[in-house]
Amino acid sequence: MDERDFWLADAPVDLALLRRRVEHERAGAFASFEGWVRNHNEGRPVLGLRYESYVALAQAEGAKVVAEARERFALCAAVCVHRIGDLAIGDMAVWVGVSAPHRGAAFDACRYIIDEIKDRVPIWKHERYADGDAGWLHPEPVRGDRA
Repeated sequence: MDERDFWLADAPVDLALLRRRVEHERAGAFASFEGWVRNHNEGRPVLGLRYESYVALAQAEGAKVVAEARERFALCAAVCVHRIGDLAIGDMAVWVGVSAPHRGAAFDACRYIIDEIKDRVPIWKHERYADGDAGWLHPEPVRGDRA
């Protein structure tokens, strides 16, 4: 298990270990987010996908996002891991976990981290469709949807 607060993983991660990373005696709340590979996108059946990244930049920017959340929301702990490589339908692609003294901060920080990761971290998704086609996705920014 990686000891950083943000990292890229090329293999499945142990959710119990991730959750233990955010346990803290000052925490009264825990919130998490899991992003999974779904079997469709914009009406098209999806067979799987591949995440690619500029690893050094992604890890540096992801660490900044988590550090910002820790400061902004006065968290006890925060961790985020994003998968890279080939993923199948149902695989977990990203996990965010935070602990805080109160639930509001935990919910807000979890949302902040996933939104900022999607906006700022150089990770690209290449979907494989059932009709044999494939394509790179470029998600729209979620800036208007922030806490």
